[in-house]
Amino acid sequence: MSIRDLVGKAVIREVRPEDDAAVGELLVEAFTTQYAKKLPDVVYTDERKRELRDVASRRKIASLLVAELDGEVVGTVALFPPGAPGSEAWLPRAADLRGLATAVKLHGAGLAQPLLDAAEALARRWDVDAVCLHVRRGATGVARMYMARGYEREPGGDLDLPSVYLEAYVLRLKHTTH
Repeated sequence: MSIRDLVGKAVIREVRPEDDAAVGELLVEAFTTQYAKKLPDVVYTDERKRELRDVASRRKIASLLVAELDGEVVGTVALFPPGAPGSEAWLPRAADLRGLATAVKLHGAGLAQPLLDAAEALARRWDVDAVCLHVRRGATGVARMYMARGYEREPGGDLDLPSVYLEAYVLRLKHTTH
């Protein structure tokens, strides 16, 4: 059975408190591994790793989803509702998509797609106008994946932070005239 066949068997569900440690470690491993390969100058500080591991705090303000395969958490994504503390959405009535990550052993197998499908479906149930997200400048493969799903680059939402420059993308779910 191929990895893609396995990914097709993944169950997407809401995160549970007992998933917190696994989700935190998955985020740290996925981000540090991918950036080490693609953007070797990126360094994850201990503080940033603590933030990634603090899944319990994010669960209180955002909807977190996981992909589970044979009982193992192999992917995750978070969706912050409009106005949630910590949301980086720059548009009104927009959800903020954050922390998409898959297990390193499954990178490239397409597992991000069902996670994004579920997060975008949740945003539609929330009846938001758009889904906003940020991609680290230089992570061109990640940006291409989102653009292939219909996200558009929106420089007005960029975040120029002391430690990182984040480029903004938006998926408009409703076309507003105001």
